[in-house]
Amino acid sequence: MISYCTNVHPAEDVDGIVAQLERYALPVRERLGADRLGVGLWLSAPVARGLAEDIGARKRFRAELDARGLSVYTLNAFPYGGFHDDVVKHAVYRPEWTNPDRVAYTIDCVNVLSELLAEDASYGSISTLPLAWREPWTDQDDRLAAEAFGQVVRAIGDRPIKLAVEPEPGCVLDTVADALAWLSGRVDPEHVGLCLDTCHLAVAFADPSETLKAIAESDVDIVKVQASAALHVEDPAEAREALAAFAEPRYLHQVREFSGGVVRKADDLPEAWTDLPGEGPWRVHFHMPLHQAPAAPLSTTTDVLRTVAAGLPGEPHIEVETYTWSVLPDAGDLVGGIAAELEWAQANLVKERASA
Repeated sequence: MISYCTNVHPAEDVDGIVAQLERYALPVRERLGADRLGVGLWLSAPVARGLAEDIGARKRFRAELDARGLSVYTLNAFPYGGFHDDVVKHAVYRPEWTNPDRVAYTIDCVNVLSELLAEDASYGSISTLPLAWREPWTDQDDRLAAEAFGQVVRAIGDRPIKLAVEPEPGCVLDTVADALAWLSGRVDPEHVGLCLDTCHLAVAFADPSETLKAIAESDVDIVKVQASAALHVEDPAEAREALAAFAEPRYLHQVREFSGGVVRKADDLPEAWTDLPGEGPWRVHFHMPLHQAPAAPLSTTTDVLRTVAAGLPGEPHIEVETYTWSVLPDAGDLVGGIAAELEWAQANLVKERASA
């Protein structure tokens, strides 16, 4: 089943989460004409802790999900909290995997997911950040992070729960290649694998087919795919005015330029105009709705997503993660937008996998 990620909604308490599921997820399911709808839950750290410590609260929350025909296969445990603050930027990468708070939060998510997991699920997945923002990071931090993953794996025990590490531009694990190199030999591959975010993959200008081949040749499995598209700019000079609408203050929008056979980097969209030469195409870490093509001269990287979908091994969880609706220019109706994205994903991604 394809899920949509609820980090698009700002609630950070159980009552608020239930209210937003009622306001958005239920009408999305009804609009799609589906008996069940997959939701990839985002729970802030205080919510996860409260649910983990109270089995009665978990059972009541599960009953609220069941009453609305909502199924949970996966959690997004990348943002710790405050994901809809006025300014998020680098705060989304804290606490790092060297911090005991990150371990405690992830274990809380394990305990919550164990109760909420859909009955037909072969496993549950929890996506998490790629260790930290890239600096500062030391060899000692590497050791602490590996030990931290070991603590979570021991807490999982024999439950069918897997962590999915999500490479992101600018982080310690910037690319899929970085993640494969770090995870291999450091973590238990039965319980820790990869979250392949296709927006992040596209921003890195990585070849999707070659990336899938490298994963297949490694001992790291794809646990989860975040079906997402980046903003593509063929000619930055021509697109400067159009791009200005996407330079918003809440989230970090890393930019990569491919020119002269090299991928050049800027940490945020406003900085790209001074940090990059503008001699080749840009890709911007701005999650774009899957079903909408922006007006020229902008486009999106749904072709990367389609290629990944066609070549995916096994049956990893697929989660639509367009959390940027609140900062999109002319976003429109959220229920209609989420439903349209899920319809697009079903028509394109499932079709690609069936024909592969």
